Amino acid sequence: MSTTTTPIPDQKKVGMVSLGCPKALVDSERILTRLRADGYAMSPDYAGADVVLVNTCGFLDSAKEESLQAIGEAIAENGRVIVTGCMGEEADAIRAAHPSVLAVTGAHQYEAVVEAVHEHAPPSQGPFIDLIPQPDVKLTPRHYSYLKISEGCNHSCAFCIIPDLRGKLASRRIDAVLREAEKLVAAGTKELLVISQDTSAYGVDTRHESRMWKGREVRAHMTDLARELGQLDIGGGAPPWVRLHYVYPYPHVDAVIPLMAEGLLTPYLDIPFQHASPKVLRAMKRPANEAKVLERLKSWRETCPEIAIRSSFVVGFPGETEGDFQYLLDWLEEAQLDRVGAFRFEPVEGARANSLPDPVPEDIKEDRYARIMEVTERISAAKLAAKVGATIPVIIDEVGEPDEDGDIGATGRSQADAPEIDGAVYLRNVPNSLAAGDIVTVSIEDSDAHDLYGAVH
Repeated sequence: MSTTTTPIPDQKKVGMVSLGCPKALVDSERILTRLRADGYAMSPDYAGADVVLVNTCGFLDSAKEESLQAIGEAIAENGRVIVTGCMGEEADAIRAAHPSVLAVTGAHQYEAVVEAVHEHAPPSQGPFIDLIPQPDVKLTPRHYSYLKISEGCNHSCAFCIIPDLRGKLASRRIDAVLREAEKLVAAGTKELLVISQDTSAYGVDTRHESRMWKGREVRAHMTDLARELGQLDIGGGAPPWVRLHYVYPYPHVDAVIPLMAEGLLTPYLDIPFQHASPKVLRAMKRPANEAKVLERLKSWRETCPEIAIRSSFVVGFPGETEGDFQYLLDWLEEAQLDRVGAFRFEPVEGARANSLPDPVPEDIKEDRYARIMEVTERISAAKLAAKVGATIPVIIDEVGEPDEDGDIGATGRSQADAPEIDGAVYLRNVPNSLAAGDIVTVSIEDSDAHDLYGAVH
């Protein structure tokens, strides 16, 4: 007796171009996870995709230009393009530049993106494919993951349009965040990078509501979240590396430093100081009071000597005088921050700073940028040189191929190094059993302005 079989249809394929910050990368992962669950496959190139998603950035005018270029490239290579992300709020500008885009949606509009894909590349799955469990889609390596705890921001900084793009603060439920973190660790994540527009404000909008987790009540609050994440186990009773990003220095930040000293939280804080001159900070409408920051930095280092502080600063903000800039340089000499990024002020359409008087000429911006980088590189070089001879934990990101002598090199990061934005630790002659995601003890043998060099201890 002959039987007929129903062939499983070919899966429709989706390509993704993800631009901008880690928060946008998390959005891309969520969109692709939804589409994977709906039966779509992921295409690694333009040619194999039935439709291409471009997740745009709209924070700076230069980022918008990059987004428009990426959309244009996707149209040229594939022709079937759906646009989402922060610049999606400017649909008219996108359609004016690229009238052939299939659809435009805004930031974190997951349902609208999925609906647009369904419309323009209907899923071809059958009833059998629905039974296949699909893992979450990850755009980062398996061993580290971004954990987004909220959307939006309640601040009104003069140079920023994030609240206009992403709305007011909207915190995720604490149990949902912890459940996601637990799943990520179970799937092999060794390092959790906690991100939002304002991590210190987590839960303010929900009055820090409590939820039951593991038989106890836990508040939606940064300190409670950090303590609970430190209870997760990546094996052998060790907690994951938990790294806090975009932490405004509110008073309650002091409470997470003892968790670092206890080993529950990675001794690292990413704090967006942006400037030090009180006059410039007022013009920026920054929410934090910088007056006591230096004393708090000293206190944090007394509680947890290993703590690494990263920050970013804007030079050339309208009205910034040479005196203001020198104040910032003097402050940096005293603060001795471990990792510093600097940006030249750039007007952004819709930002209140555009109308401020006394814009700083471009040549002066360039000069100040070069000077701040010179100061911060010197500080970084001295701090890294002090680690030569020490043994430190390092998480491995990449293991190389053997050279002609059979030696294998590897690249990793210390607890003072967030992926993609900070330095690296370069290892020589590692065991061939070493793999990405391993956490090893390393003897530091050398350093430069940004990186460390050593061998597995």
